[in-house]
Amino acid sequence: QELVAETARESVQVATGMMFRTNMPENEAMLFVFPAAAPKNFYMRNCIVPLSAAYIAPDGSIAEIVDLQPGDEVGVQSQSDNIQFVLEVPQGWFQRHNVPPGAMVRTERGSLTDTFFRRR
Repeated sequence: QELVAETARESVQVATGMMFRTNMPENEAMLFVFPAAAPKNFYMRNCIVPLSAAYIAPDGSIAEIVDLQPGDEVGVQSQSDNIQFVLEVPQGWFQRHNVPPGAMVRTERGSLTDTFFRRR
């Protein structure tokens, strides 16, 4: 499956995420890139679009998929402590497109690690 993803790498981008947006087209996404793997907790402050999020390990494999509810400020904690990327999509996208936990996420330039952390 192919998505057009906006990247959030800087702290202000990560903190803002999808806040204040009123829609998210079916094949668009936001990919959060963190400098190191750690537990993640994503919440929906000032977000009105229901989202699903894939918590992704450093190797690009989807560790878990969670649904995020508009306005939820508590969020959903990852079960794994080995999460380096988070991919947000319209809620239910993973199920509609048969993308389960264990699937690999890549960019047009290769693995997530190669894309964001390898010097070229």
